[in-house]
Amino acid sequence: MSLPVIGLTLGDPSGVGAEIILRLFQNPNWLPEAKFIIFGQKRILLERSELLKLPAGWLINNPTEKDLILREIGKPLDRIEVGSPAAESGLASFSFFKAAVESAIKGEIQALVTAPISKISWQLAGIKFRGHTEYLEHLFPEAIMSFWSRRLRLALYTHHVPMKEALARIKKKLLLKFFLNLERQLRRCNLGIEELLVCGLNPHAGEKGSIGLEEEEEILPAVTAARSSGLKISGPFPADTIFHKVLDKPETMAVALYHDQALIPFKLVSFETGVNLTLGLPFVRTSPDHGTAFDLAGKGLARPESFKEALWLAWKLTKTKTKQDKLTL
Repeated sequence: MSLPVIGLTLGDPSGVGAEIILRLFQNPNWLPEAKFIIFGQKRILLERSELLKLPAGWLINNPTEKDLILREIGKPLDRIEVGSPAAESGLASFSFFKAAVESAIKGEIQALVTAPISKISWQLAGIKFRGHTEYLEHLFPEAIMSFWSRRLRLALYTHHVPMKEALARIKKKLLLKFFLNLERQLRRCNLGIEELLVCGLNPHAGEKGSIGLEEEEEILPAVTAARSSGLKISGPFPADTIFHKVLDKPETMAVALYHDQALIPFKLVSFETGVNLTLGLPFVRTSPDHGTAFDLAGKGLARPESFKEALWLAWKLTKTKTKQDKLTL
């Protein structure tokens, strides 16, 4: 059986992406059995390896097609300001990501693992997308942001949008469409989720309309309609207790209505091992659940665990698609 081909992007050159990838490839036991293509620039990896004294013989000796390819993307950067957002870094990280996505669409890679980008750097570079998921949504409107760890599985109804915009999307028709799409994507990938629990918006899930009407007028009707369509779904539940209902229950997923409602509990219990998985794509895409960590970049303090988990989840999902087995983390 041929090995899956997994693409990796370096992320923001000023962040921790390059050093995390360097740390992973210095220990072959941390890597799944696959072929790898790194989308980035050799100079970025070499400079970071020299700065942190990380072994990079595999890079200096030129990767071979048997196990690893480094695909040079874009014009080499004039200067890399480690630890700071910059327009040049934003443009570079976007070009790495865009090239990798195009490669995935062509079928050259079966999975893509993306190192963190800086939304500020993308903005400075004039890129209109807030992040990876927004660009993917532009290409694949059914894309959904989800988060996975051994202890917790979450899906986000809205993600990188201002709270005012997130609140404006709490509408029955939009929620129902999302629930149906989420269930369809989970089933298509055979991810082993059997039940969805939906977060409320207001304190205590609105207390029967006494602390807000969204639950009674929008969320509950959408949940009821989804259940009538055959989904095993319930809610809305108070957001301060719902995560106890899904913690350590691998067949149950919580649906959060906005970014921090999901990411605060997720990062509390799974910060070093959590993975961001984009559902609704024709290929697998994962990423670590942390950002560029500019405050750690270039200091030798960045830890590779979350990226390692993202890499292994991507590999497992390529195998799941082949064998049609349920995902096990």
